[in-house]
This record gives sequence, C-alpha cells and structure tokens, in this order.
Amino acid sequence: MNGLIRIFSIIFGVIFFSLSFAVSLETLTRRLFNISLGGIDELSGYAVAVAAGLAFSVTLIQRAHIRIDIITSRLSATTQARLNWLASVSMAVLGVFCIWLAYGVIGDTIAYGSRAPTVWATPLVYPQAPWFLALLTFCLLSVFFAVRATRLLLRRDTEALNRDFGPRGAKEELQEELEDIRHRDEEVVTP
Repeated sequence: MNGLIRIFSIIFGVIFFSLSFAVSLETLTRRLFNISLGGIDELSGYAVAVAAGLAFSVTLIQRAHIRIDIITSRLSATTQARLNWLASVSMAVLGVFCIWLAYGVIGDTIAYGSRAPTVWATPLVYPQAPWFLALLTFCLLSVFFAVRATRLLLRRDTEALNRDFGPRGAKEELQEELEDIRHRDEEVVTP
C-alpha cells in the first residue's frame, strides 16, 4: 500500500505544482502586461476535485480519517473492534455512494455534451474522467477494506481488527515518523 500512497502523492504533487506555476504565470502576465491567460480558475477547480479523490484514498490507507478516540480508547477491545468495523463499513458505503453520484454526473455530461461555462468551454467529460477514476479508486479501496474488516470480525480477531482499522495513536505516528527519518538518512548516506 505504501507504493500506492507514493504514486498518489506524486500525482497530487504534480497537479498542485503545475497549478501553482499556472497561477503564478497568470498573476505575472496580468500584473506586468495586463493580459489574462483566462481559465486558470477553471483548472484549479478540476485540480481540487481530482486531488480530493486521491486524498480520500491516501487518508483511508493511512487510517488518518478523524475519529474521536478519547471515548473509544476507554472501551473494551471487543467494543472498539465493532466500532472500527462499523467505521470501515460506513466508509465503504460512502465510497459506493460517491461513485454512484459521480457515475450519474458523467452519464449526464455525456448525454448532454456538457461544456464548462468558461472561456475555454471545456467538454466536461475530460476533467470529470480523472475525477471519476480518483473516486473509483477510493470506492474500491474502501470496499476492499470493509470486506477485510468483516472477515476479521467474523473470525473474532479483535486484535487484528483494532490494529488494522483503529485510529492511529500518537505512539504509532511517532514510530512512523522516526522510520521515515531513518529511511531518508539511509538514502542520503547511500549514493
């Protein structure tokens, strides 16, 4: 899963680096030459939509969705496991709902030949396709995780369910940061 996170992070970085370059160029040309490139706000909307779908997936993989664990940490391991299973299934339901809505949006876009009401009049199917793929990835991952959590629940493997689907604690986050620093140090030392 770390490879998937890395790929999504690279795509995310390329999207926003390109967008920041375009916004900077737009600002400079407008300020220095009183010329607008036009459509940069349109591109930024597309970038945010695609990046959000990627961020949903990364957050799901890293178990970083916000949960109030001040109360759940005081519950029994079995109750925590059930709540973690419920959170996983709820995320899958959300993923399926998002892709169902996105499928409807793309279907309507294709049926009506919709174009953006902007200077570029972009056929909306082009920016909606990567947005749909990002949401589809989130949907598939969330369903995969929900199935896995359900198997653990049925096997009554409370420890694995809490470890793999519970919110990350401060110690786990610190350990991951220390591992990341170690890997970076090794990369710097090794040519």
